[in-house]
Amino acid sequence: MRIGLHLRMAGGYAKAIAHAKSVGCTAMQIFSSNPRSYRTTPVDAAMLASFSEARSAADLDPCVIHTPYLINLASEDPKVQAGSLNLLAHDLEAAAHGNIRYVNTHLGSYGKRDRNEGFAAIVHGLEHVLDTIAPDVYLVLENSAGAGALAGGTLEELGRFVHAVGHPQLGVCLDTAHAWAAGYEIDSKSGVDRFIDEADTHIGLGRVHVFHFNDTEIPLGGNRDRHWHIGEGRIGFEGFRSLLAHPELREKTAILETPGEDADDLRNMQTILAIQQGALT
Repeated sequence: MRIGLHLRMAGGYAKAIAHAKSVGCTAMQIFSSNPRSYRTTPVDAAMLASFSEARSAADLDPCVIHTPYLINLASEDPKVQAGSLNLLAHDLEAAAHGNIRYVNTHLGSYGKRDRNEGFAAIVHGLEHVLDTIAPDVYLVLENSAGAGALAGGTLEELGRFVHAVGHPQLGVCLDTAHAWAAGYEIDSKSGVDRFIDEADTHIGLGRVHVFHFNDTEIPLGGNRDRHWHIGEGRIGFEGFRSLLAHPELREKTAILETPGEDADDLRNMQTILAIQQGALT
């Protein structure tokens, strides 16, 4: 697996790349705009091209853009729908200019809307943005922790979205903390094997491009989105060891979204790399 971090962008692209390399990343994830706003700025093609060259020189590939948290393709509110599609289109355009392979997005919440209507709205929104996607960019849908009316809390539902849209550049990102919170018991080899088998059945492993590796202290099936440090939560060393050792996942990309600052990034990367290399038992 290529493994990286979600990088803070306060210091710009160069600082993010330097930090990624300093902690041992071979991949990376960023926000391309404010993750808590519907406002976007025009895509800076020249700056993104420079970012691509710098990543290539640093052997940081692939890169993932994580879309803003406000996206809700299931909303009944036309303004929310339009704002969500605009955010998605912005990040897909940025990815095309920056040679960024994946754009990762949450789907949102059905709220009080009929789930069949909400499902259809999500499919329509995905079809709309995929009409203009660049050839080398993939849109990946992230599983939710399953709280309330959140969309995409099960592998079955994610698969339904992928197959309903049917676009070859639509795939999935599986977040381990969210999966655990949704009831998937991935703290052992047998549990990971069941999880991957189910992902293959409902989605197809060829459509699973990215993992978010996050531990969690939430009880199994607790339906809360809380990330924790690698090996220090309920998934533990054995869960991540089993994911890293799974023969069907060796060509995938994993991004850590663990909490904390630079020292925590280093600790979490050292832990996951030690597990990958068999140094932690």
